[in-house]
Amino acid sequence: GPALFRQERVGRGRTRFTMLKFRTMTSGVSDAALRELIARELRGENTSVNGSAKLSVDERVTPLGAFLRRTSLDELPQLINVLRGEMALVGPRPCLSWEAERFPAQYASRFSVRPGLTGLWQVSGRSTLGTLEMLQLDVRYVRTRTLRSDASILLRTVPVLLRQDGAR
Repeated sequence: GPALFRQERVGRGRTRFTMLKFRTMTSGVSDAALRELIARELRGENTSVNGSAKLSVDERVTPLGAFLRRTSLDELPQLINVLRGEMALVGPRPCLSWEAERFPAQYASRFSVRPGLTGLWQVSGRSTLGTLEMLQLDVRYVRTRTLRSDASILLRTVPVLLRQDGAR
C-alpha cells in the first residue's frame, strides 16, 4: 500500500477527521484481535502480556513498521493534522469510532478537547497501560490542563521518545 496511511478518527466534540500516519501494517488485515483486546480491557479483565497492554504479537506490523512504531516516527504526518486544527500538540490520543462507542460515559470529557500528538498517557507509560488507565489519564488531563502542564508534557515526551518507553 501507499506510504501514507489515512484513517478516520474521533476528535473534539466527537467529530470525525482523517488522521495521517506512515503505514506500519500490511493492507487489508482484520483488526478483530485488537477489538477483542479493548473490549476485554473495558470489561475490567487483565489483558497485560509481558508488561504490555497491547497485542503481544501483531502479525499485521511490517519490519519497517515495527521500527517506525518503536521510534514513533509513524506519527510525524499528524503534524499536518495539527496545522489543519484537527489535532493539538498535546491532548488525548485520537481514537477510532468503534473505540469511542465502547468507552464508558464517565470518560466522555476526553472528547471536549482536540486530540493530541502526545499526551499524559504517552508520557505515563503508553502501551504498558490498559485502555481504562488511558481513559482515566485523559479525563485527568482535561480536568487539570493548563499551558504549563502542556509544556511539561511536551518536555517529558522528548526523553520518552528517545528511550522508546512503552513503544511497541
